Amino acid sequence: MFGTLKRLLAVLIAVAIVIAAGAVVGQAPELFGSEVVEDPEASIEFTDQTGDGTAVTIDNVSLSHGGFVVVDDGTGTIVGVSDYLGAGEHENVTVEQREDDDLEMLGQLTATVHRDTTDDETFAFEETDGEEDRPYVEDGYPVSDTATVTVEERLDEEAPSTSFLVESVDAPESVTTNETLEVVAEIRNPNEVEMRQHVELRVSGEVLERQILALEAEETRELTFEVDGSALEPGEQVYGVYTTDDGALGELEVIYDGPATIEVLEAGTSSVTVDATLPDDGFVAIEDETGDVVGTSDPLEAGEHAEVTVGFDEEVDDGEELTVVLYEGEPAELDEAEPFEEDGERVDATATAEEADEDDDE
Repeated sequence: MFGTLKRLLAVLIAVAIVIAAGAVVGQAPELFGSEVVEDPEASIEFTDQTGDGTAVTIDNVSLSHGGFVVVDDGTGTIVGVSDYLGAGEHENVTVEQREDDDLEMLGQLTATVHRDTTDDETFAFEETDGEEDRPYVEDGYPVSDTATVTVEERLDEEAPSTSFLVESVDAPESVTTNETLEVVAEIRNPNEVEMRQHVELRVSGEVLERQILALEAEETRELTFEVDGSALEPGEQVYGVYTTDDGALGELEVIYDGPATIEVLEAGTSSVTVDATLPDDGFVAIEDETGDVVGTSDPLEAGEHAEVTVGFDEEVDDGEELTVVLYEGEPAELDEAEPFEEDGERVDATATAEEADEDDDE
């Protein structure tokens, strides 16, 4: 009897030790002074402003782990980096132009929040080819904001702007995606001395080409920009030619001009996901084995569309053969819509409906 009591007592002590150990493990970070590291988070506010080209002001930036604000000119060229910023919120942060940078901090600029992954309070993104001090990321994109910086009004009449002037800009009203867009701008040097300045072509705010232009005093010259139409987004676009302190805008229609294509990415019993390109406005339709349409996409504009998901009116059977068809017209007017054709054959693709594996959702 006494031996049985001893064994029971030993078991109870062992259980108590295990429970206590579990509590210690569960509180290990607190007991040993370590903290659970949260995902780095940041936010930034960079609004339009005036300046002299040597510095910009970031209205507000918040960094969970400290870092830097990096300003680039829209092409990826860095023109300024802030001092190290500790974790927390910072207001009215000044980012100065780099001493060795001949590009002024004017025009459309992008400010991006970078981490200090090397923990040395020194910006190392460039010298490590982007391996260190990478940007903070939200939803897969760098945390950034864009602003336009224009030259502030000059109070000294004896020191006017030396910027080249854009006298006119000309381009076709429309261009297709397989053509070359040609924009011709008339640029004038209003100064009494020869000068050398950069001139940019932007489409919908994105810098697509930059040229360096040298002009004699009071000289005017035409400057031609050429851009491959495949680099342009189909639809109505605004383009502009900009100098340091001047610019001119125009409107352009980009027309997709390519074949209709369809590629099935995933096929289930309740939906199909595809990549599609359409020469004209249209939609994607899914047909079952009998040829009946079981689902249509939302209306799609002409051009390229990635990961278009088409839901079915009712689920189809696992293993059923489906046909994905590209139509021109409106999905709400299916009877009047016509399939896109290439070489006399309608553009479609086949897919087999596969029921989702429950293990994939766990």
